[in-house]
Amino acid sequence: MWKILWLCIVLLPASLFAQEAVTRKTANPKALKAFEKALESSKADNRADAFKQVEGALKESPGFVDALLLRAAMRFDLGDLPAAEADFKKALGLAPNYDARAWYQLGICLLRQEKFGEAAPAFERFLQSDNRSESLRQRAGRYAADARFAAVAIQNPVPFDPEPLSDSINTPMPESLPSLTADGGMLVFTRIVDRQEDFYYSLRLPDGEWAKAQPVEGINTPFNEGAQSISADGRTLVFNACNTPDGLGSCDLYISYLKNGRWSRPQNLGEPVNTKWLERQPNLSADGKVIVFSSDRPGGHGGRDLWLTRLQPDDRWSTPVNLGSVINTAGNEDCPFFHADGQTLYFMSDGHPGMGGFDLFLSRIQPDGRPGAPENLGYPINTPANEGALIVSLDGTTAYFTSDARDARAKPGDNPAGINTDLFFFAMPPHLRPEPVTYVKAVVRDAHSRRPLQAKADLFSLPDDRLLQSDRIGEDGSFLYCLPAGRNYALHVSHEGYLFHSEHFQLDTSGTPDQPFVLDIALSPVSAPGETPAGAAPVVLHNIFFNTGSAQLLPASKAELERLLAFLNEHPALRIQINGHTDSVGADETNQLLSEQRAKAVHDYLLSGGIAPERLRYKGFGESSPMDTNDTPEGRRKNRRTEFVLF
Repeated sequence: MWKILWLCIVLLPASLFAQEAVTRKTANPKALKAFEKALESSKADNRADAFKQVEGALKESPGFVDALLLRAAMRFDLGDLPAAEADFKKALGLAPNYDARAWYQLGICLLRQEKFGEAAPAFERFLQSDNRSESLRQRAGRYAADARFAAVAIQNPVPFDPEPLSDSINTPMPESLPSLTADGGMLVFTRIVDRQEDFYYSLRLPDGEWAKAQPVEGINTPFNEGAQSISADGRTLVFNACNTPDGLGSCDLYISYLKNGRWSRPQNLGEPVNTKWLERQPNLSADGKVIVFSSDRPGGHGGRDLWLTRLQPDDRWSTPVNLGSVINTAGNEDCPFFHADGQTLYFMSDGHPGMGGFDLFLSRIQPDGRPGAPENLGYPINTPANEGALIVSLDGTTAYFTSDARDARAKPGDNPAGINTDLFFFAMPPHLRPEPVTYVKAVVRDAHSRRPLQAKADLFSLPDDRLLQSDRIGEDGSFLYCLPAGRNYALHVSHEGYLFHSEHFQLDTSGTPDQPFVLDIALSPVSAPGETPAGAAPVVLHNIFFNTGSAQLLPASKAELERLLAFLNEHPALRIQINGHTDSVGADETNQLLSEQRAKAVHDYLLSGGIAPERLRYKGFGESSPMDTNDTPEGRRKNRRTEFVLF
């Protein structure tokens, strides 16, 4: 039979047509005989004869509605959409109530031609009929919503100028599903090679270009690996693999870790994350503690839904929870990307109103933790074709996505399935951007030998001192933490047998710095009892705060003071001197006194915490020992500091 797959329309008055409507019940014998032969030929897939017969039927009876609808279907299947549209309109003009499905088919035909303003009324006319097919009515309702949205979106386009990534990444083979480290230095993506999916990566060169992509060794297998997500620091890879020997379903989620420059053997995340159903397209949060993925498991809202699982203290992943009906629909939701701002979720869906097929959406997490109503990214980011697999850079300005390029580079045989996708990037319109995020990237070393230390790094939010991230650093001594703007942070780095290190990042009012925080942290060893201190450099207490011109400790200082107190209790032989410093604003005498008073305030806090007086002393240096220039606000902020040294 001739099939009507995706069709479209608009309503026209019957008065436009002079012919009287003819149906099978009223057709003359010659027209009816030709029509029946056309049906038989179409069933036998004899298109040429079917078209000849239906033309004969219409020559005999130009107003033969059944023949017009059959010819419309034939023309639609042949891709002649304008002619199919004309036949549908003529048939409906003659007999608007004869077969309500023709309105639905006309609507699809108009959608395919991007005549959105005409398509919506056609679907609405179908919905007003007494057609009882619930599935058809659901589809018509969704298409009507798409058409109404698209008609407005096309009149209000968003800025969109995509550019393909270089030939170092894009090839005649299909590339898709990009993933990017927080510093933008590594791009990982999926490529179809020899009819199966593998992972490739590319490193950004000093000139900003991408190096030639290489396969990810240690993870690629003869099975399909796809839809990966690289962690912010580039050390963890979560992905889905299909039809594997240890799989629980058709596609499962796996995880691998980069250790000593090599990826570990991937581990199946197991139950309750993986099931006999489909789990795919995972996205790993910036802190590595949350995975959002797509699944058709029971308990959803229809089709594929987005689900969330969290890493537990015992390193197991929690039972996944559905993201709910605000995000998920009776259609399909795929390709989640949860930005490092912790507030913006991008995903693709064919269930929310859009341009047709899969569109890209964003949802912003509300203050109560619930997802906000999805926002379509707009036209021409979204089109009547399928869009998907979008990620956004840490600063929110650049988006990377997969597109069906269909360019001239593909050669016969490259893609047996006819797929030719490439990776593109574009400037994200400001109103669609996530909140700005920067990062701290550091290497921790022994202050004397300069060898890397596997220290412990703790990131806290201020002023509530809530622990956001805590990790044992890898063998190379490096770590990377993302820092969303809009709050302040405290960083505490420690290693057994060493003095600790603290940092303060002020992002509550200053927004995102132009450059990330790149640190080389040198930890000095703690002297053994009875030994002379090892000439350790001063330890700056970056999270000690005073009011301007005052020695009164602010409440936000408590966390840092308590950490210093705990450190001294852990090392009972240590003796420290608290030093106070100011910037150059004000009189020398005033600054000298203020620095002494501030050092004494910290000294007294430690005394009240039980530290023996003989282990403590304090001294003020005023403005005499600056760390930076006093000509800039940032320099003066660094110079106003409290620190301690061993004695």
